[in-house]
Amino acid sequence: MAQKPAVLITGASTGIGAVYADRFAKRGHDLMLVARDQARMEAIAERLRRETGVAIDILKADLTEQADLAAVEARLRDETRIGVLVNNAGATSAGGFLDQGPDVVAKLIALNTTAVARLASAVAPRFVAAGEGAIVNIASVVGLAPEYGMAVYGATKAFVTFLSQALHLELGAKGVYVQAVLPAATRTEIWERSGRDVNTLTGVMEVGELVDAALVGFDRRETITIPPLPDDSQWAALEAARQAMLPNFAQEHAAARYRAA
Repeated sequence: MAQKPAVLITGASTGIGAVYADRFAKRGHDLMLVARDQARMEAIAERLRRETGVAIDILKADLTEQADLAAVEARLRDETRIGVLVNNAGATSAGGFLDQGPDVVAKLIALNTTAVARLASAVAPRFVAAGEGAIVNIASVVGLAPEYGMAVYGATKAFVTFLSQALHLELGAKGVYVQAVLPAATRTEIWERSGRDVNTLTGVMEVGELVDAALVGFDRRETITIPPLPDDSQWAALEAARQAMLPNFAQEHAAARYRAA
């Protein structure tokens, strides 16, 4: 039997990333954990080595820092045992767009979009050459809903969803599986870090349930997995409506409603 591929997980010290580490370790995959918090990663690694016997490497990295991001990219390019990338690291910020300022906005974009795209770009050529591999990108339902009022965070997550769909179309036929996971409110530390009390919210999913559902989608090879959505025909209808517009975009002239009377 072929050895199971190792899994590199970003944002692996807590929340969704830590649960992905737990679940993949229990499936028998070796791990590479990437996050800023060395102590937490070491505690997770020690427990999972003891419980599962898998090999676990730790790489401390801040993905908003170019040198750290480059180090993770190098691992993805060069370490052929890594066959799954979980692009989980992400953040939001307190307040609305007017409260955040250019530096905060830039840091959110760097972590939530630039790092995701660069890490996928680093590993995709190797996966294509091998004819196999998986890229899991953690997006959000917020990227579908500007009504939630999280302008920058939502925009970054819309980017992740679009990127995943486009990579599926480009890489899927070459053996590379790409999945976008779209959680809604999930009980993680992202709320505390953004200055909100998660206990004041309703409809909050526990992180273990979220990841377990995402892995059902992973096993089914779904391109888009939305764990909180009860009726998947709603997503199918949205996709059908979008695709129905595509032939109408290639027009030599502006639509009649935009022409002068």
